[in-house]
Amino acid sequence: MEFHFHFHFLIFALGVAVAAASGYQKPAYNHGYKAEPHHEEYPAPKYDEIPACSKNTTKPWCLEDSEYPKYDVEYALDYHYDAVLGLYKDQVVNTENSVDTLKSVEEETYLCPSATAYVLPLRAINTEGKWRVIVNKVEARYYKFDQNVRVEECTAEGENCPLVPPCYGSRCLQKNIYHRFLVYDPYDQYFPFAIESFKLPASCSCLLEAFLH
Repeated sequence: MEFHFHFHFLIFALGVAVAAASGYQKPAYNHGYKAEPHHEEYPAPKYDEIPACSKNTTKPWCLEDSEYPKYDVEYALDYHYDAVLGLYKDQVVNTENSVDTLKSVEEETYLCPSATAYVLPLRAINTEGKWRVIVNKVEARYYKFDQNVRVEECTAEGENCPLVPPCYGSRCLQKNIYHRFLVYDPYDQYFPFAIESFKLPASCSCLLEAFLH
């Protein structure tokens, strides 16, 4: 009995010594997506409630953003590629004023003066009044994710329509549309992408009022 006890104790001690010498560590298991640490090539991303880029514009979107989390977005796109690609394509097909190839303004005539542009916003305010990171100017697995949208803003809102005779009451009116964007949410560690709605200027119309004697 004493011999068996010493024998088993020797085997146990030998196992402990081998494990310590080999540097064995308990394996760690990752059960869900977790954003990779920030990459040194890019500026540190910031997700403030009001982004710094908003200070350089009076519009509810940013076309330039020095703090845009490009690396984080592309890493997440690659990790969730199949799921997010389907979401992205569905958004493009089912959104009225999304444009894939048209990126320049053609010569157009309107009853009210306006400024038209095709833009790729990097951040924008959604219909809940919150700034969101828009998935734009990024790529994953050689697929480019661009969400180009047409916007048209009245340059003389509230004024009389220039091409309408003065005997008619008229005024220029800004019309808006609810546009859907694929957004990146850094606080969702399971699937950091969603489709959200944004109110954007879509046209400048002429509102005719009563005939003036």
